[in-house]
Amino acid sequence: MNDELEPLTRRRFIGRAGFGALGLTASGLLPRWARAATGIVPARRREGLDTDIELNIRKQRFVFGGEEGEALTINGSVPGPLVRLREGGTATLRVKNEMDEATSIHWHGILLPPEMDGVPGVSFAGIPAGETFVYRYPVKQNGTYWYHSHSGLQEQLGHYGPLIIDPAEPDPFLYDRDHVVVLGDWTFENPYKVLARLKKQSNYYNFQRRTFPELFDEADLGLGNRLMWGRMRMDATDIADVTGATYTYLMNGLAPQDNWTALFRPGEKVRLRLINAAAGSFFDVRIPGLSMTVVQVDGQNVEPVTVDEIRVAIAETYDVIVEPVEDRAYTIFAESMDRSGYARGTLAPREGMSADIPARRKRPLRTMADMGMGGMDMGGGDAAMGGMDMSGREGHAMPGMNTAEENAGSAEPVMHGPDDHGPGNAAVATMPTSRLHEPGIGLGNDGRRVLLYTDLRALRPLYEHRVPDREIELHATGNMERYMWSFDGKKFSQVDGPIPFVNGERLRINFVNDTMMEHPLHLHGMWMHLDNGNGAYNPRKHTVNLKPGERMFVEVEVDAPGRWAFHCHILTHMEAGMFQVVEVGDHVLDDLRAETPPHDSEAGS
Repeated sequence: MNDELEPLTRRRFIGRAGFGALGLTASGLLPRWARAATGIVPARRREGLDTDIELNIRKQRFVFGGEEGEALTINGSVPGPLVRLREGGTATLRVKNEMDEATSIHWHGILLPPEMDGVPGVSFAGIPAGETFVYRYPVKQNGTYWYHSHSGLQEQLGHYGPLIIDPAEPDPFLYDRDHVVVLGDWTFENPYKVLARLKKQSNYYNFQRRTFPELFDEADLGLGNRLMWGRMRMDATDIADVTGATYTYLMNGLAPQDNWTALFRPGEKVRLRLINAAAGSFFDVRIPGLSMTVVQVDGQNVEPVTVDEIRVAIAETYDVIVEPVEDRAYTIFAESMDRSGYARGTLAPREGMSADIPARRKRPLRTMADMGMGGMDMGGGDAAMGGMDMSGREGHAMPGMNTAEENAGSAEPVMHGPDDHGPGNAAVATMPTSRLHEPGIGLGNDGRRVLLYTDLRALRPLYEHRVPDREIELHATGNMERYMWSFDGKKFSQVDGPIPFVNGERLRINFVNDTMMEHPLHLHGMWMHLDNGNGAYNPRKHTVNLKPGERMFVEVEVDAPGRWAFHCHILTHMEAGMFQVVEVGDHVLDDLRAETPPHDSEAGS
């Protein structure tokens, strides 16, 4: 029987996964996406308790959409090969650097010793040119994850791949077939030149700015609105820093015209593991003609919720079940958030089939809510500033309203405190508010049901629900005109030292976005429990998408001693300074409580 069409039952799937390997020596058993995208040779492995995998990183010419460029490949492919582990075992991954520069691999979302986390300068020294580093760690979890370089801008050059950990116990949902869908973005430009252009002109790649006639068509936005954007040196169409003007959007390494195809038999339950491994792109994923039932988020099981569309932020993963019953093709459509392009594949019963590609939607516009000014009357010209200072100077303080606890899971805005975070921040969100219940910019107005963060509920309680020992506040800050990105107005090069976490504490973090852009925030080494009102059933995530002007609460069970990275997962933002280190140690909790600055609702931020 053709392996591609042999039903992949859960029992058969787990049996195959018992090989515990990245690649199987017979190329016919390679995951279909890897064969179609790259035709790579499987990595070698050894049988036994340990999973022993070899990954070779090198520079080589690679073709994307019919055009050749220089990529960083892993075992000769982009994305890298599928690493498959099993919960309860031990992973042994031998990474050989065949380049003339240092590299690294970070195992995104995996709980492991800090020296195995793969962040140069934080917990290990990196992998020098020509050398091999052996990652070895116990596999404590299961689900869909991914891996990528944490060295410079290498991730943008193709240095990433999927990682699946098969569960020790059966999954709590059924499926017949399993496909990995890795979303990415590729530029034929040197990524460092891309960053240099953004530093000189932050909207360099925005070719969707409003035209003169559109200004009249959008008169209802008000003069005050347009003046504010001008003062911030921004445009309401600034949705993504890097766009389809230079990006080719990829699905499993293939451009849209190459039509990556996943096979199914009508009537099967098909599991799609959606991984956003892009460097700078959010994707809105839908399959016209099919609904998607979300069963896992960031590798964690959730109560199933059926939707038509999912915004997948950079570094997030979503596992969905689809049930195609017709003998026809379906388009897997991943539209970039700024509508400047798309990645595309096909779900089909046979090779060579395709379905209609949806028309791209009109690019969205930023709103007052994106400035943290939702619900305010914007009809008064300069009065619409509502106390918002665009100059980075002090003097715009407004009194606080409620405590962080009173606003958890609430859409009620809270006035920003007096700290504008200095020249590293161009503006503050005057009235940051919870936006967990919102689908995100450009979504929710066409009748489709879009997945919301408030839809996510853990399948079972993931920790003892108790009062946090401490609360801190952290602001996402930036200056678009100078293309500076930071936390609390300080780039990583300007901070005094790591953020102290106390081993054993429950820490509540209040994230506030003072910028007009989304930030996918990733904490290494520990889970963030997103406070979306579900108490002990709050979902567990390794990456949370912080919308513009939003305040969001997460709780962290601090249980991983050592130093860990925390950063925005937009690669150019991280490289420009939106990166911090947290240090989990035996700090004195009372001392840290005394040193913690009061939050917005008190004396400032």
